[in-house]
Order: sequence, then C-alpha cells, then structure tokens
Amino acid sequence: MTTFTKSEGWLDWYPNPSKPRFTLPAGAVDAHCHVFGPGAEFPYAPERKYTPCDAGKNQLFALRDHLGLERNVIVQATCHGADNRAMVDAVGAAQGRARGIATVRPDVTDAELRELDRAGVRGVRFNFLKRLVDAAPKDDLAVIAAKIAPLGWHIVIYFEAADLAELEDFFATLPTPLVVDHMGRPDVTQPLDGPEFSRLLRFTDRNDVWVKVSCPERLSVTGPAALDGETRAYTDVVPFARRVVEEFPDRVLWGTDWPHPNLTDHMPDDGLLVDHIPHIAPTTELQHKLLVANPMRLYWPDEAS
Repeated sequence: MTTFTKSEGWLDWYPNPSKPRFTLPAGAVDAHCHVFGPGAEFPYAPERKYTPCDAGKNQLFALRDHLGLERNVIVQATCHGADNRAMVDAVGAAQGRARGIATVRPDVTDAELRELDRAGVRGVRFNFLKRLVDAAPKDDLAVIAAKIAPLGWHIVIYFEAADLAELEDFFATLPTPLVVDHMGRPDVTQPLDGPEFSRLLRFTDRNDVWVKVSCPERLSVTGPAALDGETRAYTDVVPFARRVVEEFPDRVLWGTDWPHPNLTDHMPDDGLLVDHIPHIAPTTELQHKLLVANPMRLYWPDEAS
C-alpha cells in the first residue's frame, strides 16, 4: 500500500461542521469542491506542490447531505496533476448528482476528451497561482481551449487579483465561457471601488465570464467573528461578494471549496460558510439564482428549468 506524509502545517478538514441556520433552497449546488485520493487508491502526482490529507468521495457526499445540498461540481485538485481518476470516480459514484472539472495536457486526444465528457466532466481548469504551478504557458492553454470548445465545455481560471492586468487580454481570446475562481482573490483590505476589483468587474461585464463568490476564508483578514450575538463569517469579504452577486446575478456561483486546500491558519466550519450566503445574496431570488438556477444552467442544462 502506498503511504503519504502530509505537508508540514497541513490542516485536516473540519470534522464536525455545524448544521447551518440558513436553509438552502431545494436543488442547491456546491459548485466548487475537491476530492483528495485517498492516496492508497488514487496516488498523488509526483510533481505536486503539496501532499494533502485524504478526503474522498464518501466524506464529500456526507458533507453534501449534512449541509442540505443536492449536487456537487468536483474540481480537479493540483495535487493529482492531470490524473483525473479520483475526480472521475467521485463524479461517477454520485449517480448524476455531480459534474467534474478536469486538468488536461496539450497532447490530450479528442477520444480522451470525449471519454471525460461521458464521465460527467464539463470543463478544464487553468491555474495561474505561482505558488501552485511552475508556469502556465499560454500557447499550451490555447491549444487545450481549442480542443475542448467543440464539447461545449468552459474554462475555470484561478489567479491573483494583481495578475489580471497581464492576463485579461489572453483570457479574452479563449473560445469558451470562463469561470473565475474565488472572485479572482481580491485584496479585501483595499477599497471596494479600487482599481483591482474594478478591473475584475469590467472584465466580467465585457466577456462571457461567470464568477464564484466562494472562499471567504481565504480572502478574509478578520476571519469569523461574533456580532450582535450572532456568528457572522468573514464580514470583510461580504461587500465584495455582494457587489458581484448584485451586478451579475445570472453569472455567479457558490461553493464550499471543501476540503479547503493549503489553509494553515484555521480550518473553516462548512456550516458557517453556508450561513455566509444570505449576507452576500440577501434575497430569495438572488439565493435561488446563485445556488440553483445558475449552476444548473451551466452544468446540467438539460435539466435546468
């Protein structure tokens, strides 16, 4: 049996998440989560930048049910490289209640892509975070984009806010819809109308772009805090996420990011992340779009009403 030692400082996922006070609408989708291994069954990539805890499909589905979610979109984790077997296995085990986002190389064949499509994959992820990838060569990514476009897939892009200025022209050339991970990781200590966040809003407005208003635990400086006798998670992130939700109500998505890769200071309570939702999507209509209508239209269009 293959064994792995977690990277130093790695925090395991929150073992006993609270039951959310906020009741999710029927059909709610967790549009951004991962599976890690288990490593004995699905070994981690030799070139990985980190070794995580095991966090497999059974734990993910248990969390889904505990929180009151109906479906998942499982995003390939960088620790598995372009070996999508753990993600595809989890999507298959969900029996239609999950879709996948893969990582592929430029030499991927059309036959391999069609096989992934039949397995429930609906997009690929391009990672531009320098701490997670050695390089993200644009020529290779353009080749991949051209290959997946006929399938109707989209591209998930993960980048730091400060890097959008040098990337947005390239992104605009890609022949697919784009989905921005975690609001483009804005610096929430900066003004809401500051240049970096305003650039993201302009980029979204001018292109075929969707935005995930996810991962407040990564963006927050204040963290969870008790206010007026109620625990409100990550209040400094709320104005940024709410701006995106209100400006682009038909192109926003939400996800837990379970099991929360690469966090070293605190591990969030996933129930508290659900209770964050009504602060960023304050009306029933906005909540339904964010959690049900939008992800269904993007990932299960044949079932979308």
